[in-house]
Amino acid sequence: MSNFDSLSPSMTSSLNDARNDTGRVAFCGPYVLSAITGYPISKVEAAVNAYRNLPPDLRFRVKGTYADEVEAALAVYGFEMVLKETFMHLERKKRPTVWTWMQKPRNAWAHYILAIHKGKEGHWILIKGVKMCDTFTEGRWTFVCDGPHRGARIMEVFEVRKSLDI
Repeated sequence: MSNFDSLSPSMTSSLNDARNDTGRVAFCGPYVLSAITGYPISKVEAAVNAYRNLPPDLRFRVKGTYADEVEAALAVYGFEMVLKETFMHLERKKRPTVWTWMQKPRNAWAHYILAIHKGKEGHWILIKGVKMCDTFTEGRWTFVCDGPHRGARIMEVFEVRKSLDI
C-alpha cells in the first residue's frame, strides 16, 4: 500500500472514525470534518487553513472554527452543509438539549453537525442516526444515549450531505 492509499477516505456505508494523524491535540471542528469526509485531521486542517487564506507551508493547528469555515472545508471534499435549525433567538435555557432534539424525526442517512454550548464556549458534535462523534469520544462513534453531551443546549443544526454538483 502506498503512502497516498493510507490517506484516502473509506467510501463505505459505515461510519468513518475521525483520524488524528497530527501527533498533537486536535479540536472539535477538525474531528467532525475528519469523521464526515474520511480524511485525516491534517488534511481537513489544511482545507480550513486554505479557506483562511493562510499559505500552504504554514501548518497552524485549527482551534476554533466558524460555520463558514466548516462549510468551506466540507465543499473541498464534495459535501454541502445547510443550516436546518437555529435556536440563537432563544435564551440559552430555552434552547433544546441534544437529547430532546434526538427525539424528533430526521433523515437517518444524513450527517448532522450540531453547534452546542460546552461551558461558555461553542462546540461541534456530529450525529448520524443514533450515533455521535466528537473530540470527547476521541473521534470514535458512540451511541448518543451513552455520549457526553445529552444535556447540552443546541445553538444551531446543520445537515451535511454529499454534494450533487459535479
